Amino acid sequence: MKLPSFRLRIALLSAALAGTTLVGFGAVSWFQIYNAKISRLDAELLNHLMRATPNLPPRGEPPENQGKESRPSRWQFYEDSLSDAFGTNTKTAIALLVLDANGNTLYQSADVEVNRLLLKHLQLIPLPSPPQREPPPPSNRNVGPPPFLRPRPPKFVTEQTTKAAWRIGATKFPNAQVGIAVNLQAVDQEMATIRNIFLVSIPGSLLLVAIGAWLVSGGALRPIHQLTGVIQQVTVKGLDQRIPVGTTDVEFVELIQVFNLMLERLERSFTQASRFSGDAAHELKTPLTILQGELERTLQQVDPGSEVQQRLSNLLDEVRRLSGIMRKLLLLSLADAGKMSLYLVEVDMSELLMEMLEDVEMLAPHLTVQTDFTDGLRLQGDRDLLIQVLQNLFSNAIKYNLANGWIKIRTHQTQTTLHVIIANASKDIPASDRLRIFDRFYRGDPARTRKIEGIGLGLSLAREIARAHHGDLTLDSTAFGQTTFTLTLPIKEVGGERREKVRSS
Repeated sequence: MKLPSFRLRIALLSAALAGTTLVGFGAVSWFQIYNAKISRLDAELLNHLMRATPNLPPRGEPPENQGKESRPSRWQFYEDSLSDAFGTNTKTAIALLVLDANGNTLYQSADVEVNRLLLKHLQLIPLPSPPQREPPPPSNRNVGPPPFLRPRPPKFVTEQTTKAAWRIGATKFPNAQVGIAVNLQAVDQEMATIRNIFLVSIPGSLLLVAIGAWLVSGGALRPIHQLTGVIQQVTVKGLDQRIPVGTTDVEFVELIQVFNLMLERLERSFTQASRFSGDAAHELKTPLTILQGELERTLQQVDPGSEVQQRLSNLLDEVRRLSGIMRKLLLLSLADAGKMSLYLVEVDMSELLMEMLEDVEMLAPHLTVQTDFTDGLRLQGDRDLLIQVLQNLFSNAIKYNLANGWIKIRTHQTQTTLHVIIANASKDIPASDRLRIFDRFYRGDPARTRKIEGIGLGLSLAREIARAHHGDLTLDSTAFGQTTFTLTLPIKEVGGERREKVRSS
C-alpha cells in the first residue's frame, strides 16, 4: 500500500503535536485565569463583608435604636458603594441581604431570587461562639465593654439563577447577619474574550507550525529529491552523473556515497559490456564477410539443383542471418556509447512506405493491408537506418499476425513531427510483456514466440535509431486483438495529397 507523502505526514504530525500542546495549555490557562479571578473576587467579598461591621447596630443596643442605626437608606448607600467597588468600567449587579440577630430583615435588595439564595446560605452558617477569657475582679465586674465576638469565616459559593450566575459570600456577626451576592456577568465576559482569543490564536499558530514543518521537512528532504533527480537521469548516456557531497547534511552523506559508488560500478560494467559487444561485432564482421563471399563463389561452381547446392544455400542463409545480428549488435553498441553516426539526407517517407507495402504483398499475400498517408512526407534522416526501422516493424507485423489478419498503416503530420502508425491483428500482449517489449533479447512468452524467427533485437534497435533521430518508437495502448506501434520523427513542413489504398486477399 502506497503511503501518503512523507513531507505531508511530517507537517500534519507536527501540527497535531503542537495542537495538542496548545489546546492543553489553553485549557489549563483558561481555568487558572478563571480561578484567579474568582479568588480575587472572593478576597474583595471578604473585605466588604468585614467593612459591613461599622454599619451594623452595636450589640446590646435597644431595638428602637437599632432601627435608627440601620435604616434602609444607610444600607442602600452601602449597596451602591459595593456596586461601584466591584465594577470596572460599568457597575456590577450586587445583591445585599442584612438580618438582625433574631433573623429579622433589616435590608434586602430588589432581586427576590437572589435574596432567597442569600437567606438559604445564611441559615446554613452557625452563630459565632463567644471567646473564653478569665472573669474580671469583683471590683471591676460591671466595668468595660462586652467581650468581642469574631464572626464565622464566610463561605463563598457560586449559584445559578434563571438569569445569571452569582458569587455569594455570607457570614454571621453577633448582632447581625450579612450576605452579599456579586453578578458574574463581567467575569464571564472577560473569560469569553480570553476563550475567543485562544480560538483564533491556536488555529493560526497551528497553521504556522504546519507551514514551518512543511518548509523544514522540504529542506531536510532536499538531498532525497536531488538523489531522485539523478536517478531519473541515469540512462545509458547518464551513468557519469554524480551527486556532490560537500553541501549535503551528515545524515545523507553515506547514502549519497553508496549511490555514487553504485553508479561508478554500473558505468564501468556497462562500458566494458559495450566495448565487448562492439569489439566482438568488429572482429566477427571480417570473417563473416569472407565466409559469405566464399559460400557465394562456391555456390556458383556446384551443379544446379544438387544436394551440395542446397546445403550451401542453407549455410549462406545462416551466414547472412549472423551478419545481420552482428550489424545490429554493432549499431546498438554505438548507440549505447552515444556514437551512432547518421548520414542525414532528405528522405521521402511516403516512398519508403510504398516500398515496404510491395514487400508485404510478396511476403504475406494472405493479409489485408489498409493504408492512409500523404505523398511527399519528407524529412532529414539516415535513409538506410530508417529503412531498417520500417523493415523491423513490418516484419513483426507479419510474423505476429493472425491467420487471414490485417495490417493498417497511417500517418499523422504536424508542423514539427511525423507520426507513422503501424497496427496489425494479433493476440493480446500481456502487461508484463508490454513493459519489456523493447528490452534486448526479450521475446515474451515462449508459447507465442518459439515458432517465430528472431532473437529479440529488432525493436530495441529500431527505438535506438528513432531516438538517434530525436524521435521515438512506442507501443500504444490499443483495443484488444491488435498491436500498434507509433514511430515519431521530426520533419520539415511539406504538403501533399492523401493516398488511400485498400487491398484484400
